[in-house]
Amino acid sequence: MLNMDWQVFCQDTLTGDAVAGCLGSGRDITYLNWIFTAWGWTVSVSLTALLIALLVGSLIGVIRTLPDSPWLVRLGNAWVEMFRNVPLLVQIFLWYHVMPTLVPPMRDLPPFVLVVLALGFFTSARIAEQVRAGIQALPKGQRYAGMAMGFTTFQYYRYVLLPMAYRIIIPPLTSESMNIFKNSSVAFAVSIPELTQYAMQVGEETSRPIEIYLAVTVLYVISALVINRIMAFVEKRARVPGFVVAGTGGGH
Repeated sequence: MLNMDWQVFCQDTLTGDAVAGCLGSGRDITYLNWIFTAWGWTVSVSLTALLIALLVGSLIGVIRTLPDSPWLVRLGNAWVEMFRNVPLLVQIFLWYHVMPTLVPPMRDLPPFVLVVLALGFFTSARIAEQVRAGIQALPKGQRYAGMAMGFTTFQYYRYVLLPMAYRIIIPPLTSESMNIFKNSSVAFAVSIPELTQYAMQVGEETSRPIEIYLAVTVLYVISALVINRIMAFVEKRARVPGFVVAGTGGGH
């Protein structure tokens, strides 16, 4: 039977002495303080990368559906194929080791920014595919109706196509939002002090890897569940009563 010792989180990170209440102050930092700091880094990396992924992915997804711009469509397709088909860890190393050499001003960027860009662009390729599919799932009459009303291309995408497309793709966006929290674990490779690096380092320092990895797993699960509940609320509020996507047989 495993001998679990959860008091490891109450130990001072420097001396190993137990700290009353498990929360240190000043220079006395406990492993409990440390894990919450690491969780904060994970949340920061994930949310910032998600914002970049939504903005860039939406733009690329729209570009791929423009009817009269074949060169832009090809560029959008190239973006998706490039970022979707290269492993995320390889992209992290490219941004951290290669890009600063090719673009000297990037040498001054902190690792946090490089990781956020890598994770954001990687996820943007997946979101771009979802946005493209959501737009193309809409009846063509919606595009024609916008054009008949005298809307410009920008206007009928903004006011007609995208509001409906986003409602369609909320479920896959939920999965991507949850995945980005899990994928943020690759940030340990460039020394971002997030949860995975915390688990590896503290597990070695304390020789209590089971307790450490279990606690980190719980925090990842909590993060994913919070995202899931937020997106479920958004989906419920954004649903259009009676709207059915052609070919799905279900309502959104």
